[in-house]
Amino acid sequence: MATAAATAIAAAAPEWATKEPCLMGIDEAGRGPVLGPMVYGCMYCARSYHDTLATLSFADSKTLKEEQREELFETLKTNSSIGWEVDVICSKVLSAKMLKRTKVNLNEISHNSAMGLVRKAIDNGVLLTEVYIDTVGDPEKYRVKLTEKFPGIKFVVAKKADSLYPVVSGASIVAKVTRDRALRNWVFDETAQNMHMNTGSGYPGDPNTIQWLKDHKHPVFGFPTLVRFSWGTCTPYFKNGVEVTWESDEVDEDAASYGSAKRQVTLSSLGFTGFKRKSEEIESSGKGRCKFFQARKLELVRKFQ
Repeated sequence: MATAAATAIAAAAPEWATKEPCLMGIDEAGRGPVLGPMVYGCMYCARSYHDTLATLSFADSKTLKEEQREELFETLKTNSSIGWEVDVICSKVLSAKMLKRTKVNLNEISHNSAMGLVRKAIDNGVLLTEVYIDTVGDPEKYRVKLTEKFPGIKFVVAKKADSLYPVVSGASIVAKVTRDRALRNWVFDETAQNMHMNTGSGYPGDPNTIQWLKDHKHPVFGFPTLVRFSWGTCTPYFKNGVEVTWESDEVDEDAASYGSAKRQVTLSSLGFTGFKRKSEEIESSGKGRCKFFQARKLELVRKFQ
């Protein structure tokens, strides 16, 4: 199912989690694909339950078949000694963050999502003392970042943590099953004909995914919102795209503080992504503005009195 924004899904913390020291595992699913959301999942339990957790056959979700992941997910959902949450970051949000003027790279998005899950658990009253997490970037730098953000919690950041720690293995299943279901039940925002979800794996190197991108590109509007426009994979598909010129009034923030006039900003691009923007700035008090605005003597107003 399509999601319009990064969404945290969380149930109230169980009573035991507010009274006993707890440990948490965090992992993600869907970092690499050009299609669909990236999902961060966490699972937590009382420290006293850890030995039992190790007997529940959780494993790195990538080593399990879909049916096994689904079965384990249903099992942990009904286990009253386990808590879990997810953060679903849709492709639209990923692209917007990575392509905005002040760009947010994928590592930072990942870090923020993981920290958001920790914060959510704490705010819900979980007595969190240990967190195990699969690394994004340098493990030690990531550990220091997390420790500074949440002093008093022990963080263990490791490569392949989902294969080392059962609580992270459980989190990987939560994340993977959530993403799989999101894709399986995806509803397109777009209304174009002949759209389908035979996308292959969603990874850029998959021939089925490449074919799906070819079949679903549009020379003006680009791809459906299922696609991460910020991925370099998308760029070659629009070499012969239709150029669109966007005109807008904008106040130069730097100049505004010195009383300078407004400027007209013209952006020439395809209007969606991955492309280096060509910009032409015309300093004026109206000259060079779009004819629609000139004819009607319209100006940009940011404050009303």
